[in-house]
Amino acid sequence: MTAEKAVVLLSGGLDSATVLAMTASREMEVTALSFSYGQKHNQELELARKIAGHYRVSEHLIISLDPEPFKSSSLTGDGPVPEGRDVGSKRIPSTYVPARNTVFLSVALGIAEAREAGHIYIGVNSVDYSGYPDCRPEFIKAFQSLANLATKRAVEGNPPIIQAPLIHMTKAEIIRTGTALGVDYGMTISCYQPSLSGESCGVCDACILRLAGFRANGLIDPAVYRNKAHGK
Repeated sequence: MTAEKAVVLLSGGLDSATVLAMTASREMEVTALSFSYGQKHNQELELARKIAGHYRVSEHLIISLDPEPFKSSSLTGDGPVPEGRDVGSKRIPSTYVPARNTVFLSVALGIAEAREAGHIYIGVNSVDYSGYPDCRPEFIKAFQSLANLATKRAVEGNPPIIQAPLIHMTKAEIIRTGTALGVDYGMTISCYQPSLSGESCGVCDACILRLAGFRANGLIDPAVYRNKAHGK
């Protein structure tokens, strides 16, 4: 029996590593897809390579994008990354990258058609997140509608399916799921402003949410933090 084919967006972070482990558990033939778009936390790309190698994906593509469209974000531009923010706030933070998931999924859609893959997996989450508009179920539903109209597969009656298996999960639930699948979270990084040596800050939105998820499970985060107390 031929394995199902999937394109998996792989950032090198906790969520995307969990999603890749899910596809590996289903023995899918995976094309992992990562992007270099001028992000300050580009250490994630090296970790994405390691994660892809660990799961022995069929291929791992790293696509470079012109960073100019994304420069208004503090993840790519000159502005400071917010620290110690109330992550439950409904205000969209400066770390929002304009149209990032729309661009990423559009590229993934083209690759899925080229590889004849029936599924595109993305690790977006709408529960423990920073309020990004392109992480919501409504966005995934809208992009599925686009895929249903804009692809040869769809016209022929077999549209690629956008899969967002983490979208309704808390960070604690994501970590619990990944731990059960044997994910080595020491291979991942979530921090928006890691040091050159790869140490996480512990105070940006991504670190705050990650640390809370590990603590909720009674686990110590294996990531390395500048302040050792953050990982406990």
